Amino acid sequence: MASGYGLNGGPSRCFPFWQELLSCYVINTNEDDDSGKKKCLGPMEDYYECLHHRKEAARVLALQAAYRKAEAQKLKENPPTAGQIRNLGLLDKEDDTKKVLGAS
Repeated sequence: MASGYGLNGGPSRCFPFWQELLSCYVINTNEDDDSGKKKCLGPMEDYYECLHHRKEAARVLALQAAYRKAEAQKLKENPPTAGQIRNLGLLDKEDDTKKVLGAS
């Protein structure tokens, strides 16, 4: 939350990252010289990731795409039979799954 307090009244989930970023700024900058801000890019990146989860979302999308690609490849190698498509796997489900999985 913007106030620094979480939903349950305690500190927000990103408060430790904010403290780390703030301490980096205090140590590396002063009123006359802002050049030390470059040293704080790591803590700032961690804080923004905590707030917005953009890297996490990108990783999830990449994993989902890889999973879908692997599933599509598996279906290309072992397509369902006409009977499996016709009954949608509802009737004789055990026989259909054995055929799809290649078990005997």
